[in-house]
Amino acid sequence: MFSYRHGFHAGNHADVLKHMVLVQLLEHLLQKDKPFWVVDTHAGGGIYDLTSNYATKSAEAETGVTTLWPLRNKKATPDIVKAYLAQVAALNHGDDLHWYPGSPQIAAQMLREGDHLRLFELHPTEIKLLMAHFESVKRGVSIQAANGFAGLRSCVPPPPRRGLIHMDPPYEDKDDYRSVIQSLREALLKFPTGTYAIWHPVIARRESQQLPGQIKRLALELPKVDWLHATLRVKGAERDGKGLFGSGMFIINPPYTLYDQLAEALPWLVETIGQDEHAAFTLEAQS
Repeated sequence: MFSYRHGFHAGNHADVLKHMVLVQLLEHLLQKDKPFWVVDTHAGGGIYDLTSNYATKSAEAETGVTTLWPLRNKKATPDIVKAYLAQVAALNHGDDLHWYPGSPQIAAQMLREGDHLRLFELHPTEIKLLMAHFESVKRGVSIQAANGFAGLRSCVPPPPRRGLIHMDPPYEDKDDYRSVIQSLREALLKFPTGTYAIWHPVIARRESQQLPGQIKRLALELPKVDWLHATLRVKGAERDGKGLFGSGMFIINPPYTLYDQLAEALPWLVETIGQDEHAAFTLEAQS
């Protein structure tokens, strides 16, 4: 049950898409003075050492951030990729890429005094790392060793009535797919104006292939819900059907600027970190 450790995958192509979008969602919410909450249902360890044995053994960062890192100041690099890499750079010194920020760390770097970060994590090792990482932070961050799907019920609507819900389960168990839909439905009924960011894998599994359509149908059940769905595929599927060859971000109530930003960045990412002729992207939206 507790086999998934994000440290083995930190900085890979899926993290690039996920965290690039997350930075843009946070920047949009920060444009208003009114405070907001960020709720991360599957927070992980918070920060990852890319020089550790498990990170170098998997070498997954080479499919993403390691390749992009030297391009962070290049003119041709899309602005939203630069903004994402700037958050990575905030943890590192000069040209050395040592540390990679998970979604809790990115949010912590960007939030202001008065904003609040609610973090849930159930993995026994990851929750210890997460708590140790934020041990010196006395205000603005709440951490709970709990199932994030269940914990979300207590967080919506947040007191400021502004918030970003980030859902990033491991999807090792097919029940995670059902839990995403159930939790999202419950949260949207209580907090329909919130921004919801749902990461999902693109893999050769029926549940994975069906999830985006299920979220679209859920959105149709609610009045005036806009959505955006982006996927990034870096290679073809393995013959055995295993492995993560792409990922997607489904955003409910996205910023109006996000579609055009992704329309610029996704083709560039396909060209830059794509691994074979099957590398591709999709981008669709409804408003």
